Amino acid sequence: MESKDYLKDISEIKDLMNKSSRFISLSGLSGILAGLYALIGAAISYWLVSTYSKGVLILDGHIYRLCMLTLCLVALLSVATGICLTTRKAKKHGTKIWDATSKRLVLNFLIPLVVGGLYILIILSQGKYGQSGGLMLIFYGLALVNASKYSIGDIRYLGYIQIILGLIGAWKPGFGFWLWVIGFGFMHIIYGTWMHFKYDRK
Repeated sequence: MESKDYLKDISEIKDLMNKSSRFISLSGLSGILAGLYALIGAAISYWLVSTYSKGVLILDGHIYRLCMLTLCLVALLSVATGICLTTRKAKKHGTKIWDATSKRLVLNFLIPLVVGGLYILIILSQGKYGQSGGLMLIFYGLALVNASKYSIGDIRYLGYIQIILGLIGAWKPGFGFWLWVIGFGFMHIIYGTWMHFKYDRK
């Protein structure tokens, strides 16, 4: 009987240590919605390019600016949804949304993401956009892997998938758009659904 009590105490201590060192309030539903936003944004961009640019995207053209605006809106909606749903989940479980752990999570996530974003902007200004889709996936994947040690460790697997898709996109630039759709769209929906049933429904 005492042995069972000790094991229970050890398990509770381990759980408390894990909660104090990792931010575990991420919402799976936010991942699903981010994937849907990405698919809608990709569909709008594809329609704009195929309808008004004859399938060719010119960097200083009006359609390019509309596509970039669509991409920015997708990113903003995804971030806003993630913050909203994660805050709601944290309040539901009585945990803090902004503490030392969440600060480390955000910092480790943003470093690869900001560096990657700046690098992509630099190559776009040089008229090189063939590998931009692959680079977005690579740096986003690195950001997920880098941040996973301060959150649900399983997100690193999504990061690995994004990196692999990005490398394929760098190798085959002509498939960059479709790989972006798979990575940011379908993989977010699949992974978000899995996270929702594994963590959110407990």
